[in-house]
Amino acid sequence: MVQSTQNIKQSFDRDGFVAISSFLNSFQIEQVQKRIRDYVHNVLPYIPYNHAFYEDKARPETLKHLLNISHHDPIFGRMFFSEPFVDLAELLLNGPVRASTLQWFNKPPTTGQPTPPHQDGYYFMLEPNEALTMWLALDSVDNENGCVRYIGGSHLRGIRPHAHTNTLGFSQGISDYGDDDRAIEVAMHAQPGDLLVHHSLTIHRADGNNSKDRSRQALGFVYFARRAQEDTVKQEAYQKALSAEMAAKGKL
Repeated sequence: MVQSTQNIKQSFDRDGFVAISSFLNSFQIEQVQKRIRDYVHNVLPYIPYNHAFYEDKARPETLKHLLNISHHDPIFGRMFFSEPFVDLAELLLNGPVRASTLQWFNKPPTTGQPTPPHQDGYYFMLEPNEALTMWLALDSVDNENGCVRYIGGSHLRGIRPHAHTNTLGFSQGISDYGDDDRAIEVAMHAQPGDLLVHHSLTIHRADGNNSKDRSRQALGFVYFARRAQEDTVKQEAYQKALSAEMAAKGKL
């Protein structure tokens, strides 16, 4: 890490997000990209159908979301529990953490849809709502292909109202998000190997991928503070309803 741990912690506590340049080096990113390709060819055919989302199921090239890849692949499993990621999560959450899920995200060129403004904590259903998501860029990311946009300090102001959306993988979005919010967004450009980390209550969104030939791939690492308790009944009901909705729309 180029930044000191003190500066990383201060930025995260103040803004609810922090960017860490070159968290992984180019060789490590090449290995991750290769493993994703291997996963799609060799593992994807055998995982549960509701662990993979497509923009259009009839077009394999529109694959956009792989859930729980650490459960299905030992290399990603070791990566998820490795010291660099866990140590950073424990620093930012002020104590021991539980590894929740490791996911792969993509916005395919021309078909990648916008991500509605939301707070991850709305989906996590934790008490207290103390968790974070690490977003590891696998491609160059900018305005054209849908960079993440944060609202600084929003993690200090609780959960905003959410309502149903039609966005695959993000069934709930902030219902009162307006021009005042957009005026203070921080667009986070990233290079492969850069790591963005945000608190579970930090408001964020992303535009669609408007490029003609550039993907926007990333890994998402989710860690819960160990002191945070999950409402598993609500989580299971939500996931069941989401899977049924996606299957009905031909997205799984």
